[in-house]
Amino acid sequence: MFPPADPTPRALESLLAFWTDAGVDASYSDTPVDRTIAVTRPAATKRAPFAPPTATAAPLPAAAPPAPQTPIPAEAIDDARRAAEGAVDLAALEQAIAAFDGCALKTAGARRVVFSRGAPDAPVMIIGEAPGADEDAQGSPFVGRAGQLLDRMLAAAGLTGRVFITNTVFWRPPGNRTPTLAEQAACAPFLERAIALVNPKLLLLVGGASAKAMLKTNDGILGLHGRWFEWRSSDGALEVPALPTLHPAFLLRQPAAKKKSWEDLLTLVERLDRAARPG
Repeated sequence: MFPPADPTPRALESLLAFWTDAGVDASYSDTPVDRTIAVTRPAATKRAPFAPPTATAAPLPAAAPPAPQTPIPAEAIDDARRAAEGAVDLAALEQAIAAFDGCALKTAGARRVVFSRGAPDAPVMIIGEAPGADEDAQGSPFVGRAGQLLDRMLAAAGLTGRVFITNTVFWRPPGNRTPTLAEQAACAPFLERAIALVNPKLLLLVGGASAKAMLKTNDGILGLHGRWFEWRSSDGALEVPALPTLHPAFLLRQPAAKKKSWEDLLTLVERLDRAARPG
């Protein structure tokens, strides 16, 4: 893929986000080369003398650097596990998360904890990546533009009232960056406890960061989406079918990809309804 015809900052940002979500983290050169064009020269044609360019093209803006990957905090994970195990219901679990100080995101500028919304006994549990600015302001996951698109898609698929929505981390990362593995690991015991309390039939993993953390893989979301996997808890006691799909924020940047997400939702609904049918 080459730079957009109109290289505005917004278009370039969308292009960089597309390749980041696809799992691309390196390039072979600083400038694009269209290798589909065959260049031929007549044998008798003499090359013009080399003349240095009078101006150089402006370089593409660099993508925002990811957060440094700090070691996974074993002590924080143990503290989170003990706190999560003591939560007898979702309300108690949210209080335990709010009191937890082992995730660095809590003191990195977030206003409040953002835990969940939806039916506490939903057959489908949706797990996103992290709260954004709107979620941080309102204290509920998926309430911004991406969340509104997700709600419309769920309604069209007949899933309204049949989902429980949360994230891999419960505080907004600075600048809406992707949460680190250490931040996700610190919150994982609470997420596992939420899955145990809701007891869903299926998981919908929304976005690359969610799918990678839950499935313990480095594969990009464009290769994972639409395929069924088995999620297992850290102690092996829980096992739930999981379907990765594209993040609605990605769909807002790349509307042509909405068809892929819609097909993923239809796949999920078909399996959910098949399990509900008697016999």
